[in-house]
Amino acid sequence: MHTINRPPLWLLTLLIMFPQLVETIYSPALPDIAHSFMVSSERAAQTLSVYFIAFAVGVALWGYLSDLIGRRPAMMSGLVCYAAGSLMATITTDFHILLLARMVSALGAAAGSVVVQTMLRDSYESIKLARVFSVMGAALALSPVFGLLSGGWIVSLWGHMGVFIALSLLAVMLLALSAIILPETRPAQIISPRIGHLAARMLCDGSLWRNAMLVSLLNAMIFSYYSLAPFLFEQLAWDSRAFGWTGLLLALASLTGSMLNRRLLAAGNGPQQLVRHACSLALFSSLIAWTLQTSAWVLVPVAGVVIAYGIAIPNVLSQALQHYREQAGSAGALFGLTYYLLLGFMLGAAALVQQLGLVLAVCALAAWLCRPCSDRY
Repeated sequence: MHTINRPPLWLLTLLIMFPQLVETIYSPALPDIAHSFMVSSERAAQTLSVYFIAFAVGVALWGYLSDLIGRRPAMMSGLVCYAAGSLMATITTDFHILLLARMVSALGAAAGSVVVQTMLRDSYESIKLARVFSVMGAALALSPVFGLLSGGWIVSLWGHMGVFIALSLLAVMLLALSAIILPETRPAQIISPRIGHLAARMLCDGSLWRNAMLVSLLNAMIFSYYSLAPFLFEQLAWDSRAFGWTGLLLALASLTGSMLNRRLLAAGNGPQQLVRHACSLALFSSLIAWTLQTSAWVLVPVAGVVIAYGIAIPNVLSQALQHYREQAGSAGALFGLTYYLLLGFMLGAAALVQQLGLVLAVCALAAWLCRPCSDRY
């Protein structure tokens, strides 16, 4: 196992938080974007769905490049790309250019997901990898607090333009840290990427498809909240700062799920068993959310969905590519490409529906049907 150049977990945590953090900062700006660019709430929410479609392409690109040129240069190139997209969004007054800028940003942000996951798979394995992913999940619990609160505060003072400037500065800061501290973790004995052969192998892997569906559906539940809830609370006369405070509840729920997952793993529960329980919790919570979707009380069952997410996602991600370690970057690229494309289309449909509870219920039911039915992945 290649552990000599194991990077510091705190830096990997910051980098893997980056994609979620930038979206939670962006979320409170959606109503302001709709007003400033004179578009409907449905079109404003579409900026999130096109983001994830481009994010999927970025996952494939940076995952492949992480095997070809190395993890470190792939990560740094992604951060440069994100900063460029955010700067483009800052100066445009055309909604179509804004969509293009969001796609460029998404392309770069994808490195924070696939490259960090690849570096973790370079450095850890088996149950220890699941525990490290769980630690990452606990850290990710801070993202909604910082993201929604800071995003709401920035929007209230400087509007959506302030958000894009802040996101550019965040990317530059992470780029500087990576240049100084981040080591290369690519194993010396790595197999040269053979995408065609690998894709054919993965295409025939039924368990991999199930895992891709689980990851996309669970993320669709979380990000449908970020794309639809701002407009729901606007109808309830909540301003951007008030909406930002909902991030505190989501963070507590996410932290609860992550810590519960870590404790259950330490107690001897298998990853697949925890995924099954999490899917059941998500379904139960989502059905309640459906009945409360026009009220602020919807936050309570949404917290249940977030707890389920915190339990399920680390276990799915840690086990999904255990048979593809010899091409971890490229396999992660194709896996991520699949589930982020699915996520982008799901969020596009959610933006058209504009009913948070209904979206949560449908996604949770589909995730429950995709849950592992045995104790083997």
